[in-house]
Amino acid sequence: MKTFLFTKRSNPDPELLALKAALQDAQGDLASAYQQFDQAVDPELVESCVYQISAVKARCNYLIRAIKERSPGAAVAADLRGEAIWT
Repeated sequence: MKTFLFTKRSNPDPELLALKAALQDAQGDLASAYQQFDQAVDPELVESCVYQISAVKARCNYLIRAIKERSPGAAVAADLRGEAIWT
């Protein structure tokens, strides 16, 4: 006689899904900020882009930490192990 182990499917955490979506949006914003930086020629505009990049990196770091705190297993699945610091 075969024994089947059924895993209980839990509903996905809506807050965790929102955090992941926000992280994807922030990563898109970071790519856009780097693109603006690459095209900037005026020194004041370059400085503005640097501040924008720094702000988006801080937001990404916050979101990564929040995801890790909400679900440590999700951090492994999303390959977010280690420090949550953008360089």
